[in-house]
Amino acid sequence: MKIDIHNHILPRSWPNLRERYGYDGFIEMQPCCEGSGKSKMMKNGQLFRVVEKNCYDLEERIKDMDKTGVTMQVLSTVPVMFSYWAKPEDTLDLCQIINDDLAASVAKYPDRFLAFGTLPMQSPELAVTELKRCMRQLGFVGVEIGSHINDWNLDAPELLSFWKAAEEENCTVFIHPWDMQLGGRQEKYWLPWLVGMPAETTTAMCCMMFGGVLEKFPKLKVCFAHGAGAFPYTVGRIEHGFNVRPDLCATNCQESPRKYLGRIYTDSLVHDPHSLNLLLQVMGEDNVILGTDYPFPLGDLTAGQSIGNSAILTESVKKKIFHENAMKLLGLDKHGRRE
Repeated sequence: MKIDIHNHILPRSWPNLRERYGYDGFIEMQPCCEGSGKSKMMKNGQLFRVVEKNCYDLEERIKDMDKTGVTMQVLSTVPVMFSYWAKPEDTLDLCQIINDDLAASVAKYPDRFLAFGTLPMQSPELAVTELKRCMRQLGFVGVEIGSHINDWNLDAPELLSFWKAAEEENCTVFIHPWDMQLGGRQEKYWLPWLVGMPAETTTAMCCMMFGGVLEKFPKLKVCFAHGAGAFPYTVGRIEHGFNVRPDLCATNCQESPRKYLGRIYTDSLVHDPHSLNLLLQVMGEDNVILGTDYPFPLGDLTAGQSIGNSAILTESVKKKIFHENAMKLLGLDKHGRRE
């Protein structure tokens, strides 16, 4: 059994958001290459990304899942759709469009899909309302949020009501890097995705630790994408900073960052067996979950083939990565349904 906690999907279509809200900046889909099934994601008239049919077609997705042995995917939107920059009421409307589509996908294939909802995080009050709808009405297993919310890091006081609600609703929060610097020194070599994303994830983790979020909400369930970014390699440096400069690092927390390593989950998406071994050592073999970033090229489109073929990992650890840890985090029964 394999449960993939990190993958992305889009609705097959959605309204023209410029016409709906009266201003630009939103993603729209346009057909690409007639007969190919591909679509162009356009932003302000500029090409953002070309996506294959499997980014919105459930049947194509299930074919790929069957080829790679994935039993279930926890669906989440593409981070560019977060739209935290927009008017909060407009982002809420867009989130509801996306979340309703996710719910319809799960309802159509309940044995193959679960879902993380998306929220208007720039308005914590609206985000809490939509989080409760996702958990209570739509039956989701959690929500996906970005590694920061505009100018707020994840320890911003404005977000405390969101974290409180997530803990109370037993809602897993899947944290995905996004909104990296794209220009200047990061313009070439795909650096925002290769370097910026790991830095974003590490920053988000440090803010939640140093900012006291995990201390204030001890039952909060969080999972970080892309193998916890650079954190596993830099945890010693981060802990050392906490110890030698508490005046800078320990102003909002009492506990060392290392204390939280048994509580934080990450996906397995690191693309290297040595990196995976380090991830398991640092975060714990009970806290790493299969994640593929399907259907995008920077993902693991073999769905953990190197994990399954590893001669170093025990069968027990493989089972934990492939499904047991996900079932524990998301509160699933043996059939993959919420208990």
